[in-house]
Amino acid sequence: MNTTWSRRGLLKAVGLTGAAGAALAACAPAEPEGSGDGGGSSGGTFHGAWPYLPPPEGHFNFAAQPYAGVPTVLLADGPYRDLLTPPSALWLWADKEWEYLIAESHELDAEAGTLTVRIKPDLVWSDGSKLTSQDYLTTFYLQFIQRAPSWDFITGLDAPDEQTVVVNFEDPPAVLERYVLKSNILSTAQYGEWADRAKAIVDAGGTMDEGDGEDLGTEFQTFKPENVIVSGPYDFDYDTITNTQLTLIRNADGYGADKVTFDSIVIYAGETTEVTSLVQSGDVDYATHGFAPASEKPFESAGYTILRPPVYSGPALYLNQDRFEEFADVRVRQAFAYLLDRATIGQISLAESGVAVENMVGFSDNFVDEWLTDEVKGEIEKYEMDEAKATSLLEEAGWTKSGGSWSTPEGKAAAYEIQFPQTYADWSAAGKSVAEQLSAFGIDVTARGLDDKQAPIDIDKGDFEMAIQAWGSSTHPHPHFSFITDLFLHNIPIAKNQGGKGYGFPLQDVETSAGTVDLEELVTASGEGLDVEEQKKNISTVALAFNELLPIIPLFERYGNNPALEGVRVQGFPTEDDPILENAPYADNFVILKMFRGDITPVES
Repeated sequence: MNTTWSRRGLLKAVGLTGAAGAALAACAPAEPEGSGDGGGSSGGTFHGAWPYLPPPEGHFNFAAQPYAGVPTVLLADGPYRDLLTPPSALWLWADKEWEYLIAESHELDAEAGTLTVRIKPDLVWSDGSKLTSQDYLTTFYLQFIQRAPSWDFITGLDAPDEQTVVVNFEDPPAVLERYVLKSNILSTAQYGEWADRAKAIVDAGGTMDEGDGEDLGTEFQTFKPENVIVSGPYDFDYDTITNTQLTLIRNADGYGADKVTFDSIVIYAGETTEVTSLVQSGDVDYATHGFAPASEKPFESAGYTILRPPVYSGPALYLNQDRFEEFADVRVRQAFAYLLDRATIGQISLAESGVAVENMVGFSDNFVDEWLTDEVKGEIEKYEMDEAKATSLLEEAGWTKSGGSWSTPEGKAAAYEIQFPQTYADWSAAGKSVAEQLSAFGIDVTARGLDDKQAPIDIDKGDFEMAIQAWGSSTHPHPHFSFITDLFLHNIPIAKNQGGKGYGFPLQDVETSAGTVDLEELVTASGEGLDVEEQKKNISTVALAFNELLPIIPLFERYGNNPALEGVRVQGFPTEDDPILENAPYADNFVILKMFRGDITPVES
């Protein structure tokens, strides 16, 4: 299996920084060059925010987005990337249909084993070259380098003409449409040599885990181009990039340039703390950060509407099962699930936007009724708070308690450190709450905030004890993608990109009450086939295994508390009853979609 993944995007989620905000906290943002007051002028400026890292830490290798990106890419780990390197289409989550961008159509032929994409004519890159099917092939071969999950399904690629790309597969995969249509297409002029090296490995039947693949993967992580060749309606104004803000300027020949209504987009740098002050001062029109609950009233007093789209993901407790034998015992993980007050953790972290996970199956509670039958739902353990059951499970696992403190089966004091990205206000609060609750129970847990870029790398390398990272998928609606995040992202299949095992939960020969299963194969199978009922069977098997084994422990499901400032510089934000708000803010973002439509505009004078 050749897979990788990126966070925040998921929040990813999956690329955030707190260091970039130090200057922001000390002074007001600079007036964006050329923006004027932004109010009332045709072609004004939209003010956004995203926690990017400027060069040299941040870089412009946009490869394999949104599935398997290289770490610390500047602005590629958020919604604005689609305005720079558009995908084929964006998904309408409520309507369950595609809205095409650079593609004009697609067709999945299950009998022929092909997914064919027709590309809109006359598209050009910012270097003046034509955007063709060859750029699609380049993009998919870059995903191969990054061990993207798409290559669990792809068996071949073809470009019969400049406007047509054909993706071949054996079994009809339900999720392949999303892997293909959501890929941010990249320029062959910039990446062709890398793609050629990947193609040679594919053609020879090789993998990224042997021979030339290992060297190629290592080299590619260090590729840092000086710019991005874009095809969308905006490009970087490279002279404006600082540690506090950058500007995207209209790319007149790019796709969508005739529809978008803003001449420029200013993006202020910073994580939640820094951006909170910018929202309160009215300098930001829209932001998707996990703002502290106490910020919402001041935002509303400043004229903002709080949009609450589902994020379909949230923070989970990760335990290093490779390094600590006691955590490899399922009874310990189950005990922690019974012990933790998930509702309180969600309330402390995000108030009404932090909703305790109820079903504990690894994907959003919003999708449970769609994918699991009543019979399967009846088998789900809800892990409602039960300190007596937690105590019993720990004792069964050989733990002992004396004088109010627990010891492991080896007789060692049960004392650990929990790490979390310090700059994520919601995850930071969740980590501290977990530490407090476990410590109150007699398991001494010390909370430690880390740089948000370093935290996931440490987990992949196994350099942690307990940690807060993502569960579920904030970017894709099918449960298959949530299972990828839960079981592959910071675990053995993908952590190998950083040379480690992640949280170290083996996926083969997994013992469950229903029998021995291979979770890696089942997760792949959960995205295969066009028969929804067959998909449900595989999804149910993985969901029940996850529910029983709790490889990670989901805490709460996040809903956005996204401030949107209507009527000052910008008009056209969705109202709370608009079904477009079902689109996840970190994928198929409704503001970006409405920009492409020309529905979000500068305020009229």
